[in-house]
Amino acid sequence: MHNILHHLLEKVELVVDGEGRRKAVIIDYSIWQDLLDWIEDMEDSAEIEASRTSGEETVPWEEAKAELRAKGINV
Repeated sequence: MHNILHHLLEKVELVVDGEGRRKAVIIDYSIWQDLLDWIEDMEDSAEIEASRTSGEETVPWEEAKAELRAKGINV
């Protein structure tokens, strides 16, 4: 997964001031979206791992979805 991040960050453009100090980063919007997706995937992975090791009872997605829909929540 880190290879994906490295690949995305290779396409970043740095903006520097007259003294060569880094001031800003410019990236294509598609790369920005890919970075956000990657961050979300990492968060999801961490959440899944935490739930697996917590010992808490889990509910299959289909069952949870049916319960939410019964409460009027459209998922």
